[in-house]
Amino acid sequence: MEELEAELARARDLAFADLADAIESIGFECTRCGACCKSDDDDPHTATVFPDEVRELEETDDRDWRDVARPMPYGLDEDGTGETFEWALQTDACGDCVFYEEREASETPHGDGEAVEGGTGECTAHDSRPLICRTYPFSVALGGTSQPMGEAVDAEGMVRAHECEGLGRDISRDDAESLAAALKERAVRELEEAIAVRDTYEPADPAPDETVVHDSEGAKRPDGTAYERT
Repeated sequence: MEELEAELARARDLAFADLADAIESIGFECTRCGACCKSDDDDPHTATVFPDEVRELEETDDRDWRDVARPMPYGLDEDGTGETFEWALQTDACGDCVFYEEREASETPHGDGEAVEGGTGECTAHDSRPLICRTYPFSVALGGTSQPMGEAVDAEGMVRAHECEGLGRDISRDDAESLAAALKERAVRELEEAIAVRDTYEPADPAPDETVVHDSEGAKRPDGTAYERT
């Protein structure tokens, strides 16, 4: 069994209850600070999004592919051309996630009737947000090709917690289990995507002014259409 397939098998065998226990032990509640949705030290917000998640956001928000996603910048030239792998959520002129909306003081956030403090925000595509957003600030480190990041939450170092002011707050068992389910789904999906990219990859040899994104469905142009090799 190859390394990615071995990791996928481990991801599928993750004990749901153990993930929930780890999350419950540290606690978490989103404070709507927006830190995970905004640019960091002038670096644009970068969050991986799967092709089917892009399409769901297109349909939900009546947007075009380019409005939802952009080529993952890693590996591209400074002008954004070349070949890369995966998609990142689109950003606005400030480098923040295009779906993030900051609220002014006393405005009412989406979904409830409580006023909020200035500087808090909301996701305008909250119900359709990608798995990476649903699971933040947690991730799963499986070993092998996965590089552990963040602080270990459990004794095995499997569940990792990334910097977030919402950590350490009380969380209900139901919410911990819901988060654990999404965390396991994300771990499985990331590996399935990586395997599919590996299996479908063919060098595109783009022209100097072209950009090609390789995802699980094959090579694409920045607008999400198939890249036709000449």
